[in-house]
Amino acid sequence: MPTTVDRFWQLRLESCRKALASNRFEAFVAQDLHSARRLFSETIRPQLDVRSASRGDSMTLLATGILDDLRQDAGVSFIETFDRGASRETVMARRREALLVDLFLTGSNAVTEAGQLVNLDMVGNRTGGITFGPRHVVIVVGRNKIVPDLARAMERVKHYAAPLNAIRHEGWQTPCRKTGRCIDCNSPHRICNTWPIAEKSYPPGRIKVIPVNADLGL
Repeated sequence: MPTTVDRFWQLRLESCRKALASNRFEAFVAQDLHSARRLFSETIRPQLDVRSASRGDSMTLLATGILDDLRQDAGVSFIETFDRGASRETVMARRREALLVDLFLTGSNAVTEAGQLVNLDMVGNRTGGITFGPRHVVIVVGRNKIVPDLARAMERVKHYAAPLNAIRHEGWQTPCRKTGRCIDCNSPHRICNTWPIAEKSYPPGRIKVIPVNADLGL
């Protein structure tokens, strides 16, 4: 029998799904990571003609196993944009190629209760893929990313997700790595450079969003 907490999240996630759908995103709800993977493979993937795919950085997406399935699909050319063995020039060239794939997958830093996607990027390859280029976009997002409004979304990203992301990447020298706080720095390694807000999906359904009933990612 569902607990009070279960009921709370079921209601909140369904409300989020409806808000996203009203903004012309194709929206689903998954109860866990396994369900998200199955939903993608059984419901979303068969509807799409995908011959090329790539991704933007997302801990949540990685945890689903969806990328493993795509990499093993002989009919899909997967562009690897996070190859530690490749030069910086090669990686950047691949990230540009990734803007022209059939399917781009990533996560979102925040989702508002009004159904807006809010993201902050260092380079812009992830946010660029969301806003324009790839024919289809799939975003997987944990319930912990749902916030009341744009102000809370930006606060969450700047003062929580961004410092955590800086800390998890070795080699970046930003003040927030040392303090855990955003000071709106001018560091050459600053990761907070580009703020796209996706109010609606255009064309309708191009961006598909899977909120997951679990706390995931940063």
